[in-house]
Amino acid sequence: MILERPKDMKKIKLVITGCLGKMGKQLINSSKKSKHFKIVSITESKKINKKILGLNPQLNSVESFKKANVIIDFTVPKCTLEVLKIASKLKKRVVIGTTGFSKKEENLIKKYARKIPILKAGNMSLGINLLMYLSEIASKSLGNNFLSKVFEVHHKHKKDYPSGTALMLGKGIAIGKNKDFYKLIGKKYLNKKNFPYSKKINFNSIRKGEIVGNHKVLFSSGKETITLDHEAFDRALYSEGAFTAAKWLMSKKPGLYSMRDVLNFK
Repeated sequence: MILERPKDMKKIKLVITGCLGKMGKQLINSSKKSKHFKIVSITESKKINKKILGLNPQLNSVESFKKANVIIDFTVPKCTLEVLKIASKLKKRVVIGTTGFSKKEENLIKKYARKIPILKAGNMSLGINLLMYLSEIASKSLGNNFLSKVFEVHHKHKKDYPSGTALMLGKGIAIGKNKDFYKLIGKKYLNKKNFPYSKKINFNSIRKGEIVGNHKVLFSSGKETITLDHEAFDRALYSEGAFTAAKWLMSKKPGLYSMRDVLNFK
């Protein structure tokens, strides 16, 4: 069953959660320039007594979500699960850009997706999703003769590591090998100048400055190295991707989707 579409399709009504965060503010700013979206509510997990970009923040609740067509969530796993609990009761669509979920939390998201349409992506960028697709193809083509690892750089304020995007790229490698990603996860390094290859997928995360995002997937046979690289310069590309996802989700039945579905990668 497809959830009810709004009668006035000129503007899709959005709720932005985590409005104090970098992505929350970016989404609010970007939506003001859009002809396709209207923010009906912004929320935080705690009470805020000041306006954010002209809007009054609310707590995550039935009241703050009830007018939305789509809720866009870039927060933390605990908050995302709270959002999904409310959204599932109200039959609201949710776009999730939050990262750092445990396997147990991932399974909870799948359960909620039986009731409502959910689009979840570790990264909303077209380029990154293409990079994951290419990583999958390279992994499949190169086979067991090449070892692989993932390198990523983000701003100093990012707490989780490896990033959700780095794990997404690692999952692409695992899919290419037709193996369980969680069994292929190797060591997770933080701020290392160099880090080794292994039979599993090792990750190295750098946190410095105000870098938006840089990701590299490396394959090595010992005789040659292949590097797939993506660098983001403007956080607006993530909000644009989230809005594209929100618009796409409007016509979908309950289920768990990804940017790969939006971009029609086979």
